[in-house]
Amino acid sequence: MSTGFGLSASARSALLNRLARRGTAPTAEAPAESPGRDLGTLPGMRDFETMRDAGAALGIESPYFRPHDGVAGGRSSIGGRPYVNFASYNYAGLNGDSRVAAAAKAAIDRHGVSASASRLASGERPVHAELEAALAAHHRTEACLAFVSGHATNVTVIGQMLGPRDLILHDRLIHNSVAEGARLSGARRIAFAHNDWEAAERELAAHRSRHGRALLVIEGHYSMDGDLPDLGRFAALARRHDALLMVDEAHSVGVLGATGQGIAEQCGVEPGLVDIWMGTLSKTLSSCGGYIAGRQRLVDWLRHTAPGFVYSVGLAPPLAASALESLRLLQAEPWRVARLQANAALFLRLARQAGFDTGSSAGLGIVPIILGSSLRAAQLAAAAFEAGVNVQPILFPVVPEGAARLRFFLSAEHTEADIAHSIAVLAAARDGLAALKAS
Repeated sequence: MSTGFGLSASARSALLNRLARRGTAPTAEAPAESPGRDLGTLPGMRDFETMRDAGAALGIESPYFRPHDGVAGGRSSIGGRPYVNFASYNYAGLNGDSRVAAAAKAAIDRHGVSASASRLASGERPVHAELEAALAAHHRTEACLAFVSGHATNVTVIGQMLGPRDLILHDRLIHNSVAEGARLSGARRIAFAHNDWEAAERELAAHRSRHGRALLVIEGHYSMDGDLPDLGRFAALARRHDALLMVDEAHSVGVLGATGQGIAEQCGVEPGLVDIWMGTLSKTLSSCGGYIAGRQRLVDWLRHTAPGFVYSVGLAPPLAASALESLRLLQAEPWRVARLQANAALFLRLARQAGFDTGSSAGLGIVPIILGSSLRAAQLAAAAFEAGVNVQPILFPVVPEGAARLRFFLSAEHTEADIAHSIAVLAAARDGLAALKAS
């Protein structure tokens, strides 16, 4: 007798046992390939195929790449059905705001959809300089440079700034873009325990003297756990050890601080103590791209040397205009930050009351529900989706097996009723899966 997707009960059981052991799962037979053409040896291929086959064995539809019918904010429509949505970075609820859309449309009418070439080759559009000046003012720095991708910003800037004689020290949970930039640079890379400034200082004390330049990189708000660093401590130790401090504010702007200025405002730290501020345009600022804010000398150098800027098309004018208008609205309407933070605090409190493990989340914009097993996380996400709640599971190998979770991005658009309903749905789904397993 076969079960879902043509697998027998015994085959399904064996597959799940392999997954629990983090083994590999065989896929459909394919013609033998020579070693150099064998795609099965690509990095992570076996893990990917194991997770895919496990989902098929359980009849769980992939939660990824679902097409949304309209704007994805605190609520969304997927396949014509309404959902409470926790899978978008629309923290301030500005994506879809008519004023942001109008700014983008006006930029299209004036400049077209594309910059059509690199800014160095084809020249500036006024909106580029206006956006960069506004972002520099937001971070209280001398200058700013915008790139077409947040991920590419970290890769190209870190890859350009550091070389084989240098040292990059970063938090163990730092974003992939920083790790890729460090790899590109050829610098020595050392990861320290998450948010542990004392561990970072020990590493700098042990290794700083052997290297030319040192870069210490942390995030303002960690996207997997929703927790924060002690910015003042990291700024002080960077100066004690003659290191540059870089802070990735991708999930901080519009989320942290009373007015959404970021981790410096949240911690009461003078922004000038940070040498390099990095941020994205795709989250609170409801656009797409990234930026570096810092000293004029650094920005001028990057403008003429960073490969991801010099050799890349410039930021599309409508994207620059939408980010600029979103930043203006964020500053003019501080209630958005207050509502976001209240929603996140409520979600955190109710989740803990329901017995969920929320890890070290500060409850300011991101709250994980840590479930351990990748299968359990996938099952709970599927059950929640069936009940009208859209949340993405974060599974092995993105996180270690044992740390799989559901990751909730809160928005100023969520209501208290949305949050209470969603926690109730999750608790009921968890209890239902537990009862099924016990039977």
